[in-house]
Amino acid sequence: MRHATSKTKAIKGEEDRAKTEKKKKQKKIEKMAPSFSSFHLNRWIFSCVKTAGIEGRDLLPNNPKLKSTVLILGGTGRVGGSTATALSKLCPDLRILVAGRNRSCLDAQLCFCFQVELGSNTAYVDVCDDTSYAWRAKSFHKEAVAANVPAITTGGIYPGVSNVMAAELVHLARNESEDEPERLRFFYYTAGSGGAGPTILATSFLLLGEDVIAYNKGEKIKLRPYSGMLNIDFGKGIGKRDVYLLNLPEVMSAHEVLGVPTVSARFGTSPFFWNWGMEIMANFVPGEFLRDRSKVQQLVQIFDPFVRAFDGIAGERMSMRVDLDCSNGRNTVGIFSHRRLSVSVGTAIAAFAAAILEGSTQPGVWFPEEPEGIAVEARELLLERASQGTINFVMNKPPWMVETDPKELGLGIYV
Repeated sequence: MRHATSKTKAIKGEEDRAKTEKKKKQKKIEKMAPSFSSFHLNRWIFSCVKTAGIEGRDLLPNNPKLKSTVLILGGTGRVGGSTATALSKLCPDLRILVAGRNRSCLDAQLCFCFQVELGSNTAYVDVCDDTSYAWRAKSFHKEAVAANVPAITTGGIYPGVSNVMAAELVHLARNESEDEPERLRFFYYTAGSGGAGPTILATSFLLLGEDVIAYNKGEKIKLRPYSGMLNIDFGKGIGKRDVYLLNLPEVMSAHEVLGVPTVSARFGTSPFFWNWGMEIMANFVPGEFLRDRSKVQQLVQIFDPFVRAFDGIAGERMSMRVDLDCSNGRNTVGIFSHRRLSVSVGTAIAAFAAAILEGSTQPGVWFPEEPEGIAVEARELLLERASQGTINFVMNKPPWMVETDPKELGLGIYV
């Protein structure tokens, strides 16, 4: 009896110690939470999704046992709000928290968030469109592997979903016909600010201060920002739009990860005179000025009222087109178009968060196109989720099947 009592006390002591440790850990997380609000992910898409308490890797998003907590940093903004809405619909059993953001030092915040993530076994998705920022996030890869933490950088819509579209096109080309991809091109269009307000203005102005990095037959080249205009057909609901070269992270990551020798990215907006204004700024405003965030914010304050005024006319439509050209002349296209950019971004981020929750991401820091980031067999489901509400979504089709005005060479042959 005495032995049993001693055993009971020992068990109770262990339980008390476990509870104490749990409370300490909870207090530690609560102390960290206010600091999260200072983490601002780069440029115009700024939400950060963090999933905590993931146990096991066989969870389904609608499984009632899925009780993870998701913290959306930047969740008080338009895109963050749409992310929270989309995630709650996709994974109704999640506990979703939102936090604000500020614009203090990005490097310090990135280091802090990754240290918190690695120390608390917290999975992570960031949403940015800055090349140097994305590769700084990637520099935490070894630490994430050692801590058994899955993380994805550039996990938004473009970059993000566009990377997965490109990876799938390359995968299908190599597996269906053993073609070797030679050229990969990303084309993006957003009407006005796309409903993202001053955020897209800030990112656009900042990108105008950066040399464009592209690849031509394996050679890394630098080009002038907002140059090299092309008129691209985005298919039904969008039509033909002018797009210009910009320095975007998916160019470098797709070149290195997918092994395509020629890669570039272009972006355009409407009304057409916004493109003219961007060209003028890229040509005549000093790059040092456009790389200064405080000065860019002053520009945003000046232009934002005018952009908002025209947003009511231009709408919020967005589209992305990914073109792949192969060695034997095979050309395939993927198109993703939506009526509202702010809504589609939230849906895309939610799709990435769900993929991580389901175990599609291995420990480490990955780009979306890496198979360890989004498993090859999970890409189709991610694209299906991300494309909810689109007005046009097609994959792996020849250009003439998706364009609004295909050219007929004769005898029913289109190009």
